Formats: sequence, C-alpha cells, structure tokens
Amino acid sequence: MDKKLSVIILTYNEEKHLARCLESVKNIANEIIVVDSFSTDKTKEIAEKYGAKFVGHEFTNQAEQFNWALDNVQISCDWILRLDADEYLTPELVAEIGESILTNQPKSLPTSRQAHQSASMTGYYMKRRVIFMGRWIKHGTYYPIWILRLFKKGKARSESREMDEYIILKEGSAGYLKNDFVDENINDVYWWTDKHNKFSSREVEAILKIEKESYREMEGDPLGTPTERKRWWKESVYMGMPLFVRAWGYFIYRYVFRLGFLDGKEGLIFHFLQGFWYRFLVDAKLYESNRKYRELSK
Repeated sequence: MDKKLSVIILTYNEEKHLARCLESVKNIANEIIVVDSFSTDKTKEIAEKYGAKFVGHEFTNQAEQFNWALDNVQISCDWILRLDADEYLTPELVAEIGESILTNQPKSLPTSRQAHQSASMTGYYMKRRVIFMGRWIKHGTYYPIWILRLFKKGKARSESREMDEYIILKEGSAGYLKNDFVDENINDVYWWTDKHNKFSSREVEAILKIEKESYREMEGDPLGTPTERKRWWKESVYMGMPLFVRAWGYFIYRYVFRLGFLDGKEGLIFHFLQGFWYRFLVDAKLYESNRKYRELSK
C-alpha cells in the first residue's frame, strides 16, 4: 500500500493513550506529527519510539493549535488526518482510508451519500464511536456523529473558535467513509468532570463572543453538511430556548426519546453528565456572567 498520509495529533500528558493511537495509524501514515503543549509525562518518549515528529507549542485552544501546525510544521504528504491522542482508527477504517487515498473513490460509501462523491473530492467525513467507561454509547443521538477529519493539504483548516470548532473545506467536496474511528478516554470521572468544567468556561467565552459578532466562518444550515446541521440545531434551536430549561429538555430528549437509556448504567452516567450536567453548568456560568454585566452597567 502506498503511503500518502500525514497524521497530526495534538497532545498534553497523553502517556495513557498515545501508544494506542500511534499503533492504529503506523501502517498507513507516511509521517506522524505530534504537536505537544509541553507535556511533563512520557508523551515525548512514546511519540519518538514510534518515529513521530515531535513539536512543542504553547496551547491556547484546539483550533489555534491545529491551525498553527498546518501553517508552521513541514507536512510532506498530500493528505492530512487529524486525531486526538485518546482516539484511534479501527482496522476497517485503516483499510478504507488507504483505499480512498489511493483511488479517491471509496467503495463503501453509505448509499444515501453516493451523490456527494465527485472527482473534486478534497475531504472525508468519518464516523466517531464514543466509548465511555468501556461501553460503546450507541444511542441518545451520539452515534453516528459525522466529523470531517481527513482532507487534502491546503484544502481545509479549523474554524477559529474557542469551542465546538470544526474543520472546514475551503474548496472541493467531501465524501463519507463507512467505518468508525474511536474516541475512548480511559481517565476517571473526576478527570472527565474537571475537564468539562474547564470546557464550560471556554464555551461561555465563545457564546459571549459570538453574540457580539455577526461574522461566522461556518453558518448553520438545516439542510447542509453534518457539521452545518449540528451548528444550526445548537445556535438556532437550542440556544433560542430559556436558560436551564433547555438543559432539562435536551437530556430528556436524548435519554428518553432517543433511547439513551438503552446504553445501560454507563450510558446513564454519560448522558446525564454530558447531556444535562455540562449543559446546565454552561447556563449557570452564562447566567452569572450576564448578572455581573448588569450589575456593572447600573
């Protein structure tokens, strides 16, 4: 199999996950680039063991870190795959990506997506499979989630957003791969909630910034790409609902109407924390921020 793929992985203290990620891409990647935020564990040692190019850069957010890599790191291949260290490719997806890069005509596109294929294809959406506490979260709107992660060099970059950033094609069209990549973080719930507490503060900053600006790198569209549809639902539907009420409504929708309860005890924990607790925390911080603004304006 010819190798035409550069894999870019963003890391910070990822010694628990990185070897698994690198193992999954080592037979398909021509080069692996690890962009690290000055880890203090064995991340660098693991990356170098697999022959990865290891680059350090101060972290601001995911979007800026990835775009910095695109702009400043020498990338030798025609195709780029972006991964987090706690993600990995299934063997089926490895084979499918190899076929897609070599022929630009994947044979396993979902039937409903066939019309999207064209000679000008410059990117591919991939399905994310989330594993939480060892369980595949299959329900509650969480599978499949289509994300653009594979694209031709120079044809895409990340939105400049603090949170919920997507990779956007600048030209050409995108296809859809059949097989999954896996998002499986093996840290504990304490780590998860601490991370999402920080995420909630970043999301509040992003929301307040968006409210002040009219420009969007990607507008929501209910009939557009998967990412455009998701953006439309969040900004035009969810964000239009009252504070706090929307977190309750979203959790009930996911857990009851979209069958999240079928994901068992692990699913209950995940859907409650991710679909209610996190969203409620964002609303609480928004409420606090708006309250402080009103007090200062008096």
